[in-house]
Amino acid sequence: MHVVRDPLRSTDLPRGGIVTIGNFDGVHLGHRRILEAVAARARETGRPSVAITFNPHPLAVLRPDHAPRRLQTLRQKEEAIERLGIENLLVVPFTRDFSLTEPEDFVREFLCERLAASELYLGSHFAFGRGKRGDLALLKRMGPECGFIAAGVEEVFYRDEPVSSTRIRDAIARGEIADANAMLGRPYEIDGIVWRGERVGRKIGFPTINLAPENALLPADGVYATRIAIPSFDRQFDCVTNIGRRPTLYEDFSTTIETYVLDFSADVYGEKIRLFFFERLREERKFPSVMALTEQIGHDIEATRKYFAASRASDGKP
Repeated sequence: MHVVRDPLRSTDLPRGGIVTIGNFDGVHLGHRRILEAVAARARETGRPSVAITFNPHPLAVLRPDHAPRRLQTLRQKEEAIERLGIENLLVVPFTRDFSLTEPEDFVREFLCERLAASELYLGSHFAFGRGKRGDLALLKRMGPECGFIAAGVEEVFYRDEPVSSTRIRDAIARGEIADANAMLGRPYEIDGIVWRGERVGRKIGFPTINLAPENALLPADGVYATRIAIPSFDRQFDCVTNIGRRPTLYEDFSTTIETYVLDFSADVYGEKIRLFFFERLREERKFPSVMALTEQIGHDIEATRKYFAASRASDGKP
C-alpha cells in the first residue's frame, strides 16, 4: 500500500480513483464494509483505490479535553486498511488551520482538481470541513460539477445498534472484550516494548513480560486470555495478561501490563511485541496473601488453556 503522509502538499497522488474519507479509528466492521466496497469497485473498474484519513484525531486539536483515546496507533490503522485491499492511503495532517477549510473548497481543490476522484463512498454519518458541513448530501450535490458520483454505504449493526468506534471504546473500557472484538471483527490489540520490571512474577514462580504500551486505550483492569506475537519467533503464543495495580503486592502502584506466556522461557527484553485480547477471565482483586495470589494465577493459567483449547476445537484446529 502506498502511504502519502501529507497529501495536501504532495504531487505524487493517485488520480481518477475510487475514494473514501473517514477517521477509520479501529477499522471496525462498519469501516470494513466501506473499505472493502471501495477496493472491490476499484478492481472492477481498473481504477486506484484511495482512502483518506486524518491524523491526529480532529478533537485532539480542536477540543483536547474531549478527544477520544484512539483504538489504534497510526501504524496499526495503516496495516488494517492495507489488509482490506486498499492501494493508497492519504494521511492528512489535521491542524487548526485545516479545520477552517470550507468543505466546498476541500471538494473542489483536493477531491476534484488534485485527485480527480471518479467515485466516492462514505459512511452515512461522516462529516468533514468547517462546521462539519461536508457530508454525503454535499458530495452528491457537487458530484456533477466535479465529475464524480457519491454514494453512502449501509451501516453494520451489532445487537440492534450501529457499530461505532465510540461503542467499541466503551466496551474496551469496561473490559467487555468479547463484544469489542465482535464489533472490530478481530481481537483488540496493543503494541509496545518489553521492559525489565521488578521481576516480582519470577520470584513467585510466574515470570512475566512487562509491556510499555504504545496504544492510548487499555482494557479495564483485570485478567485476560491473550495471545502474543514476538518478532523473533515465527508464531503466536497463548498467554495470560494482568492489567492493573497489583494490589496484593503494592499499595497505590501505577497501572502495569504483565503477561505470563504459556510454555515459554526466552529473554525478549527490548523487543516490540503485539498483544491480542480475547476474553476477560476476571476482575483484578486484592488477595489475603501471596500464596492465595499464586494459587489464583494457577487457576487463571488453566482457564486460559481451556479457553484456547476450546477455541481451536471450534475452528477445527488441533
